[in-house]
Amino acid sequence: MPGAGSSTAITRAESPARCLDLTRLVSRAGRQATGVDRVERAYLEHLSHRNEPLFGLVRTALGYLLIDHVGCRAFASRLGAGEIGRPTFFSRLARRGDPARAGMESDLRRDAVGRARPRKLGTMLRRHLPEGTSYINVGHTNLGRDTLSGLRAVPGLRIGVMIHDTIPLDLPEMQREGSVTRFQMLFDRVAAEADTIIANSRATAADIARHSGRRDGVIAAHLGVSQPPLGTPPIGPWSRAPCFVALGTIEPRKNHGFLLDLWERLVAEHGADAPHLLILGSRGWRNERVFARLDAAPPHIHELPGLDDPEVFALLAASRGLVFPSLAEGYGLPPLEAAALGVPALCNDLPVTREVLGDKGIYADVADGYLWREHIMRLARQDDRDSQSAEWAPPGWDAHFKTVLSHV
Repeated sequence: MPGAGSSTAITRAESPARCLDLTRLVSRAGRQATGVDRVERAYLEHLSHRNEPLFGLVRTALGYLLIDHVGCRAFASRLGAGEIGRPTFFSRLARRGDPARAGMESDLRRDAVGRARPRKLGTMLRRHLPEGTSYINVGHTNLGRDTLSGLRAVPGLRIGVMIHDTIPLDLPEMQREGSVTRFQMLFDRVAAEADTIIANSRATAADIARHSGRRDGVIAAHLGVSQPPLGTPPIGPWSRAPCFVALGTIEPRKNHGFLLDLWERLVAEHGADAPHLLILGSRGWRNERVFARLDAAPPHIHELPGLDDPEVFALLAASRGLVFPSLAEGYGLPPLEAAALGVPALCNDLPVTREVLGDKGIYADVADGYLWREHIMRLARQDDRDSQSAEWAPPGWDAHFKTVLSHV
């Protein structure tokens, strides 16, 4: 068999049906979409428009739901319109404090062609899924023993799971409390049970092989990057001055403390001529020192949480560049989204970023703060962008699905 990260592994015959796990999208109802959410939604949009049988599996507080192709299209339509139905009495009880998820589960319950308690999942799936169906899970959710044993009850069913990164195993000290143990259990289960493991990059595929010892059945397919939607950018002190954007959850791995140190030096050296830094993302975990520094409102630094995607990308498009000093990534969407807008991306020199962005990125090791400051001031003084950046085409979803669906 080909080694990890290869997309040339032995391909399988086209399956008569596919079953996409939609549990993550339902659980995230009413919240700002993360990168993993966007991937699951891309799969839903693509598969629901193929001329092939499709089912959707969702684990709710009251058990499992199975929707058919019509139900998947209706769910995709509601997501696109931001529609969340009125929750039923039992959904409200089961999802107290999360009315959006309760409403979404109620909508799906009305559309469901099958319902089951955990112990009866296999019976329900055998009744509805054709032999040889492929189950696809790209959300890092609903991969417990009940789900996997129920799926295996379907004759000839094959399981394909995407692992987005192995960061919890590589940087455990930077994770939420308890998340490393949970991820290790998920990872071990996927390594043992999945017929195909989908990696979003060759770098991630190599990490999967390193941690699991598994080299067969691992494929690499770059995620597609859609053209970011542009809205009206929020107005502030940065509007008439050079500014840079940091995009992502404020958590240790994203290395915001490094940016705060950089800007402290830039303001000390350049005063009012220093560029502004816009930090776009919600506060995460284990970052109390960074939060305290942000609460002190340092000059030329602006924390702007809670923006919608069009506002975020409008600010990015108007900026002099993205700053991305992340310490580890499985894929790293922000630099690709910046490049798609023709915006320079100044990145920590990670193998995966070089793999997916190539020579369209500006790379500097985070050990070299001087080089970062030099790049930032050079970009701040530029009135026009590199014309070649606007001509760059990001990875597309068609290529991703051509690779993945030939195996899963």
